[in-house]
Amino acid sequence: MRAVCTVVGKDKPGIIAEVSSAFAERSVNILDISQTIMQGFFTMITLVDLAGMAISLEQLRSDLGELGNSIEVEISLQHEDVYTAMHRV
Repeated sequence: MRAVCTVVGKDKPGIIAEVSSAFAERSVNILDISQTIMQGFFTMITLVDLAGMAISLEQLRSDLGELGNSIEVEISLQHEDVYTAMHRV
């Protein structure tokens, strides 16, 4: 199972490290990653593989939400199927 994770917030050091560490600690594999800085705002999109994780998707979302609060960014995680359906024309 794959998911799309987006991270948006004011740029500062350590955002990628914090998010990627959270994934690694939960056996979530990053398949693809894109990040940029847009007028001082950090934006990142990752495609992740959830097959190896031992927690539920809801628990991962909750954990990422808490992480986002602590590092002052918005983190969103959507199952790949939901993301694909939302963007189908």
